[in-house]
Amino acid sequence: MKRDTVLVTGGASGLGAAIAREFHAAGYNVGIGDIDADGAVALAHELDASGATATGIALDVRDQAAFEAAHGLLAARWGSVEALVNNAALTVARPVLDITPDEFDAVLAVNLRGTFVGSQVFARAFKAAGYGRIVNLASLAGQNGGTATGAHYAVSKGGIITMTKVFARDLAPFGITVNAIAPGPLDTPMVHRTVPADRMAQFLTNVPVGQIGDPAFIASMAVRLCARDATFITGATIDINGGLYMR
Repeated sequence: MKRDTVLVTGGASGLGAAIAREFHAAGYNVGIGDIDADGAVALAHELDASGATATGIALDVRDQAAFEAAHGLLAARWGSVEALVNNAALTVARPVLDITPDEFDAVLAVNLRGTFVGSQVFARAFKAAGYGRIVNLASLAGQNGGTATGAHYAVSKGGIITMTKVFARDLAPFGITVNAIAPGPLDTPMVHRTVPADRMAQFLTNVPVGQIGDPAFIASMAVRLCARDATFITGATIDINGGLYMR
């Protein structure tokens, strides 16, 4: 039976690496796209040293041509591409009055433009095939305005939630589902950089479940949303935040 193929952006490290590992364990061919090409290649080699089921790809998510090349590479290698996980993100924690317009643009270019460009490029191919799955990594920050992240990060993630609904509505007739996952703080290097060890205990007093999240669980949710039988969920944002945001 043919394996489905997924591209995970920002897949060389952190949450993206956890997602790439989970898809591979679930039986997917995995393309690991990252601006850190060496890191992407190293993880692909870790998953499958033969290269038969995993490959690393140099990918700048701001660049439409780079996404087109990535899709072409994966389709040539494995025949088709069935899923895209838009995970790549730039995080800068800075007070709102200290954010420069250029820094604001830089964060949105990766987080929001990157998700848009990737979704658009891959959705064109999915539409032609009559099937596709897109999962966007949003964030709790996009729902509550962010408490430990910069305003530009929070704005970009809020935009991803809205973008998910737009793509889901427009692509549903073509066998394509589009969903988002909005994690709260996770046990990742990004979170540990934002919340230093000496502040973590105090930080956790504000989390109802008293702990930060496991990236592997987020990864398993991404895999579930990309399953062949995940036909009746689209336009959704899955909250996984330890009770920090309830609706």
